[in-house]
Amino acid sequence: MAAGEAAVGGRLRGDMAAGGSSGSRADNGYGSQPPRRRRGPGALATAYLVIYNVVMTAGWLVIAVGLVRAYLAKGSYHSLYYSIEKPLKFFQTGALLEILHCAFGIVPSSVVLTAFQVMSRVFLTWAVTHSVKEVQSEDSVLLFVVAWTITEIIRYSFYTFSLLNHLPYLIKWARYTLFIVLYPMGVTGELLTIYAALPFVRQSGLYSISLPNKYNFSFDYYTFLILVMISYIPIFPQLYFHMLHQRRKVLSHTEEHKKSE
Repeated sequence: MAAGEAAVGGRLRGDMAAGGSSGSRADNGYGSQPPRRRRGPGALATAYLVIYNVVMTAGWLVIAVGLVRAYLAKGSYHSLYYSIEKPLKFFQTGALLEILHCAFGIVPSSVVLTAFQVMSRVFLTWAVTHSVKEVQSEDSVLLFVVAWTITEIIRYSFYTFSLLNHLPYLIKWARYTLFIVLYPMGVTGELLTIYAALPFVRQSGLYSISLPNKYNFSFDYYTFLILVMISYIPIFPQLYFHMLHQRRKVLSHTEEHKKSE
């Protein structure tokens, strides 16, 4: 769950937002609801979605390779963020297209929920990690970046193979299993990163608006970030246990299907 995900109500988006063939979900990006029968996109839309998901898969693979290469070159996991900063910003921001997929009806998902989810990670990428440069060397950043990277490689691969009607069981299993570790790992990294940013935000007054001003409006970004952190408390357990429930349902259904063949 990204920082903004907590702020806007959790990672809630239909799988189809990126072009997957399954139905809506409430999975925070680390799990998924079981597939539902829907009429798929047309041939042209399908071709576009396949290309989009292949590009996004490749992009997150580039990030993964960049992390490994930087680690091998430095011999340390500290400050690896700088080695993948640009591709991370590019491909995470590229997920904004998923909002347009919903808005133009290419995929049958809620525009609002998709926007909430996508903007949440964009928020953590730009409004926290990019804006508060002092936290970029924190190990907590690497924690959520690794969680995001593995999650997105699996997620976009899942969508690609689903669109091609050839989903390997290994990818399906990974999609519904690895969130057990990746979700808490990502949440921990996100919370620690926001917490590390707090003193710098307070000292600099970043994004804060104080009175008096001609609009008679004030905003305290420091307080806002604290509220974001607090919002994780009700959201994390709800989504996590929901995903565990969906995992049992989906994988048990797959096993039953195998036995019936």
